[in-house]
Amino acid sequence: MSGAKKLVIVESPTKMKSIAQYLGDGYEVLSSVGHIRDLIEPKNLPPELKKGGLGKFSVDVDNGFEPYYVVSDSKKKTVAELKRALKNADELLLATDEDREGEAIAWHLLQELKPKIPVRRMVFHEITKDAIQKAKDNTRELDTALVDAQETRRILDRLYGYEVSPVLWRKVGPGLSAGRVQSAATRLVVERERERLAFVSAEYWDLLGRFAPATSGSAFDAKLVRLGGDRIAVGRDFDDLGKLKSKAAVLDEATARALVEALKAPGVRRVVSKLEQKPWTRRPSAPFTTSTLQQEAGRKLRLSAKDTMRVAQSLYENGYITYMRTDSVSLSKQAIDAARAQATALYGADSVPDAPRTYTGKSKNAQEAHEAIRPSGEEFRTPPSLKGSLRGREFDLYDLIWKRTVASQMADAKGQTATVTIEVGPTAADAATPEGATAAIGGTIAEFTASGTVITFPGFRAAYEESRDEDRNADDASGEAKLPPLKEGQEITLEELEAKGHETSPLPRYTEASLVKRLEELGIGRPSTFASIISTILDRGYVTQRGQALVPSWIAFSVVRLLEEHFGDLVQFDFTAEMEDDLDRIAAGEADRVDWLNGFYFGNETHRGLRQVVDNLGDIDAREINSIPISDGVTLRIGRYGPYLETVDPEAGPDATPRRVNLPQDLAPDELTPAKARELIDAPVQTDRELGANPENGKQVVVKDGRFGPYVTELEPEPETDAAASVDPKTGEVVEAPKPKRGAKKPVAVKPRTASLFKSMQIEEVDLDTALKLLDLPRTVGLDPESGDEITAQNGRYGPYLKKGAETRTLPSEDAIFDIDLPGALELLAQPKYGARRASSALKEFAEDPVSGKPIKVKDGRFGPYVTDGTTNATIPRAETVEEITFERAVELLQIKRDKGPAAPRAKKAPAAKKPAAKKPAAKPAAKTSAAAKKTTTAAKTTAANTTAARKPAVRKTATKPDEA
Repeated sequence: MSGAKKLVIVESPTKMKSIAQYLGDGYEVLSSVGHIRDLIEPKNLPPELKKGGLGKFSVDVDNGFEPYYVVSDSKKKTVAELKRALKNADELLLATDEDREGEAIAWHLLQELKPKIPVRRMVFHEITKDAIQKAKDNTRELDTALVDAQETRRILDRLYGYEVSPVLWRKVGPGLSAGRVQSAATRLVVERERERLAFVSAEYWDLLGRFAPATSGSAFDAKLVRLGGDRIAVGRDFDDLGKLKSKAAVLDEATARALVEALKAPGVRRVVSKLEQKPWTRRPSAPFTTSTLQQEAGRKLRLSAKDTMRVAQSLYENGYITYMRTDSVSLSKQAIDAARAQATALYGADSVPDAPRTYTGKSKNAQEAHEAIRPSGEEFRTPPSLKGSLRGREFDLYDLIWKRTVASQMADAKGQTATVTIEVGPTAADAATPEGATAAIGGTIAEFTASGTVITFPGFRAAYEESRDEDRNADDASGEAKLPPLKEGQEITLEELEAKGHETSPLPRYTEASLVKRLEELGIGRPSTFASIISTILDRGYVTQRGQALVPSWIAFSVVRLLEEHFGDLVQFDFTAEMEDDLDRIAAGEADRVDWLNGFYFGNETHRGLRQVVDNLGDIDAREINSIPISDGVTLRIGRYGPYLETVDPEAGPDATPRRVNLPQDLAPDELTPAKARELIDAPVQTDRELGANPENGKQVVVKDGRFGPYVTELEPEPETDAAASVDPKTGEVVEAPKPKRGAKKPVAVKPRTASLFKSMQIEEVDLDTALKLLDLPRTVGLDPESGDEITAQNGRYGPYLKKGAETRTLPSEDAIFDIDLPGALELLAQPKYGARRASSALKEFAEDPVSGKPIKVKDGRFGPYVTDGTTNATIPRAETVEEITFERAVELLQIKRDKGPAAPRAKKAPAAKKPAAKKPAAKPAAKTSAAAKKTTTAAKTTAANTTAARKPAVRKTATKPDEA
């Protein structure tokens, strides 16, 4: 073939550009921009297939769980371009990531493109020239076991979600969803909140003293640890119910304060009774896996798991780090040599041990990785050398990965911990005298301890030290204090002594970092899925963030309770983890996907299948599922419009109507204690407050608290007589008014004027003058001296603004509506309009979008910054800034928007037809569609048989109808 090139297909546009520069002129590199096919939504199936085994899931559960795939509309152009390129190629290299998803993308490309040329699988773990050259020379065949594992997971998630979610819709609320991993993660967060709800705080006291050598030396802090030989209780000695779970002695406030006075009194002896020195050695942490990178980036850089993966993806695709989806902690010999050489150069030869360090991970899964996350190449680029090419989060994350990798090959850190024990109490002579200070402490000895750590050799700590999660009830101690030279028997002086009270704390809420750690410990999900798991439970509203903490919503309590009571196996952590192990066995070729799916859905001898569980649910009491007892007579209900408290007055009788009290939106579940519930119930009910009469029309003005916030309104006067009656002027009797004639127009009700309060206003502080000013909005500021147009100041949906004809300008605050004068308004109107300033220039510009072929720009619009290629607009999420948007992220946002498709238009009422339209026969088109589907399947099987990388199992059903999911 004249001028033919080898076609290389990757899944990322950024990776496409990076690889192309290393392969040369004999290769053409194109991108699929992720998956090109997915399961069709059941509602979009061809009509003749909706009644068969495919109809419910788009997966034929009756025939080997065969899925029905489609190419989405947004990917048809991409597929067409790939097919055109394939015509001029003499070889196809599928170079997607070497994990389940990457292998599945390669298989879908193979099935859709149907190549008639040799096909090879090209894999690599870093994008460097050496790695790419090595990968093209060492290709392999498609790993069908990995494809089976990915497809099994996709089908499993479809079966789980489509069977369980409808139960949630009926019994909890519309729009909810369930999933094998997201439900387990939600349960973890809810269980932690339940523990916090059940927690009972316990109080304990201790003493903190400041001591100094009697002769010379610096002062140091020490803490009371024993009294009369008994250990003093600290936070860890109490259980979650506030009960002491050890034999330690609990100091109350009175005892602690009395002890302070006694130990400070003259005649009390203070001496160093024991001095211990212990050497310690600490090993460096292993190189990063996906989960440990997410945890550490969350602790050190305050990055979410999603943001961590997005930034890491960019670093990988631009050639800075190795593949970022891995659960391996091992390093290649190349990486070990590079890390040791860099540590030697930067920190000295003694910072590196004689032998290279090797690490082994706990994960049983080997399908995701071959090496830990590390800087790419034979020689690592130091962070300072990349300050010109990496900025912001990309630089910070690379710096973190570089430090962890280099430190992992460095020597142990070494040091010594010195612990001093100080005895405070009576001398032998004083013990026999029941007078003075000795009597106050009853002749007992109080022991204080202080510890000081000295680092004798920093080792890996010169480069990096891992952060740790917060430890609840971790008592403050002087563990890192610097101690003066001391010796046993030395006299010590007491400079200060203080009694300190403490309360035990409940388990801290999960953060993204600690939840990722817990998911990994339980074996739920895989490193590559942790970020999407957390994003899902946040997007579904099951969890919200308060700072770094993950707080469950009340509706999450209902969802988890329903799943626990009626789908117990599906949310058991062990069961969910076993699913992951089963998927690993399928990926390793040790289990058959069809057999496993049959057991999961239809059941087997060891457990009931999902189908059996759903078919035998029985009655589910929705009211009971959505109710949580708070205290006697007070119940929390989760209703359609949110949570509320329901209480019944015990004196009102059994038939009394329950009283409902709404909950504050910012009240976390663990804050709803019985005392707080009673406070909300007993709070005075907010009623309408009359402000006075409007002097212009005499109408009463009131301030109210409505569904959408506080507002003021005018009350329309009540009619003097009943609308259906009148007064006879002769007799003075009230007589019924005649009934209106049929078809007569009803009188139009007068709509009262209303106005919302400003955000700075409080409902209790609003007076009549302020209310009248609000009701009179918009306010006329004046007339434009040039055009004569009226200028008004008013409040709108998007905030306060000025208006002159069609011209508008945003005001700096709501108060400016009343404060701005005509000169100020004219000055503001003379400035360029915000939208006009942005319309002419983009905030950022990128290369052409791989789908549309048009240049991508980042612009600022009415609703905030967005990405556009001139055809598709995608809003930038609030959690991301314009500076963080890279080309690949822009491409991803546009693709997500295309996949969603246009918003469905509102249904319009069709005009009444004079004659019913004749029905067209549907049998002929249906048969045609069926034949086409069979033809597609047959062609796919033929191609697979003739392709070197073809898949051995039966080819999945395919179609070209759009997927509107």
